Amino acid sequence: MLGSRIVTDLEECREIWETNMPQEIVSDLWGFRACFQRHFQRPACFIVVVAENSQEITGLLPLSWIEEVGNYGYFPGETWQAKTWLEQNRVLAGDGDGGVLNALLDRCPGRYILRYLLPMKAEPQDHRVVDEVGYLFKPPDYNYDIEDYFREFSHKSAKRLKREVAAFDVSGVSYRCDDISDFEHLVRLNVGSFGAHSYFHDHRFLESFRSLLHYLNDNGWLRMTTVLIGGEVAAVDMGCVYRGAYTLLGGGTNGQYPGVAKLINLYHMRRGCQERLSLVDFLCGDFSWKKLFHLAPRPLYLLSNCTAEAHCPESLALRGAGHVE
Repeated sequence: MLGSRIVTDLEECREIWETNMPQEIVSDLWGFRACFQRHFQRPACFIVVVAENSQEITGLLPLSWIEEVGNYGYFPGETWQAKTWLEQNRVLAGDGDGGVLNALLDRCPGRYILRYLLPMKAEPQDHRVVDEVGYLFKPPDYNYDIEDYFREFSHKSAKRLKREVAAFDVSGVSYRCDDISDFEHLVRLNVGSFGAHSYFHDHRFLESFRSLLHYLNDNGWLRMTTVLIGGEVAAVDMGCVYRGAYTLLGGGTNGQYPGVAKLINLYHMRRGCQERLSLVDFLCGDFSWKKLFHLAPRPLYLLSNCTAEAHCPESLALRGAGHVE
């Protein structure tokens, strides 16, 4: 038999999260998500399913109430254009036959839209609804050799890409790493490119990222990468390396340097090979360059009891490193 309860006290939610959630990826960490909770201040609603005989937690659905859209989203309910942003969310429903998952969803007190979910054992694969597709570069697949990666391209395409990137050398390209003050350049470039459509245009999101910057830096995981061309800031990306996975979180480019996005993205990929990382995660967002670069697709899934119109994907222009080409 299964029992369930709803937890709304944030400190108790933290204890439940830290006790039960895996810590395999950086977004599994309470401290990572707390950076967004601190500024969005959504009411937490953690649904917990327990085995009645042992009171052991067998299911966990961490929700936040998003008042302006009138539905629950995945904790901490950080939103950009009314949609949650953080990826690789987990619903813990460990029985594998759907009973725990059904108990969790049945206990939800209202509408819910749960985005960017990792697959669950309890959810039949042919019934999964794809939300969006993330894109990965996996250095082990190329023996940590970027030249092995280029062999996936036709000779003509590889030559053209290398030539386009090498053209920047004429103007003098250099890289600056892990200067946290470059975050201000990142914001300036992103807002300058996208205006009100930039997620940094929302003060809550901006301050969440600023908190995240310091959280990652304090833990030694931050990767701030700045491309300088002729001494001028041409592109900035903010990312992190956690347990061998390099995740690009946000960025901006200077429109005066067309093609600089390819330059910085290849830099990340080369660095992933040099440091023998397990993957470089460019997140979701259907940029044309991600397919052209032969990145590996990874679908993330959706659970919702709302109409399809309520959770249509937002503009994808700013996800991942925020580069459009």
